[in-house]
Amino acid sequence: MRITAKGRATRQRIIDGAAAHLHSAEPGEMTLDDVRAITGTSKGQLFHYFPGGKEELLLAVAQHEADRVLDDQQPHLGALTSWPAWQRWRDAVLARYQAQGSHCPLSALMSQLTTTPGATEVVRALLAQWQQHIRVGIEAMQAAGRIRPELDPDRTAAAFVAGIQGGVQVLRSTGRIDHLAAVFDVLLTHLRATAPTTGTLTDPAASK
Repeated sequence: MRITAKGRATRQRIIDGAAAHLHSAEPGEMTLDDVRAITGTSKGQLFHYFPGGKEELLLAVAQHEADRVLDDQQPHLGALTSWPAWQRWRDAVLARYQAQGSHCPLSALMSQLTTTPGATEVVRALLAQWQQHIRVGIEAMQAAGRIRPELDPDRTAAAFVAGIQGGVQVLRSTGRIDHLAAVFDVLLTHLRATAPTTGTLTDPAASK
């Protein structure tokens, strides 16, 4: 279906409205009537842009929220080339989840998509992209001589993703950010411990 610029704007407004509902304190089971009320669109408009109905809309919102997870970490996630850069990324992630608190819009959304085809793929793609960004950062640090070359970048990046996800789940259960902060601090300490003891380290923070 070809969509005009005005149509794309309307479609995005519907997605943004549904996402805003999921960001509310008690989103509950979202209905199309909820979306219509929030966005001021008709039933006909909803089905024009989302012929598959609620499931198609929720999948679009899921992709929107997944993209936002990574966008909120930029530019830090894409520039992990020094120890200060890793610290800035850590601080940005903690700030994001601290502000979000115990409510995770993406998790709330995925709970409504448990039987929807394509939902799992959205999360899988998010985690793969997240891991890739971290792996690239580790490889950049290895190329600069700041991390030993024998460290497995992909396995270490996977540990970061799994640890962050675990810390977020604890945050959702307790409202406390401590565990997520601990994940970052322990893994960053591990990375710093792999810094070569000899050679040129141009990063002034490398010895801190």
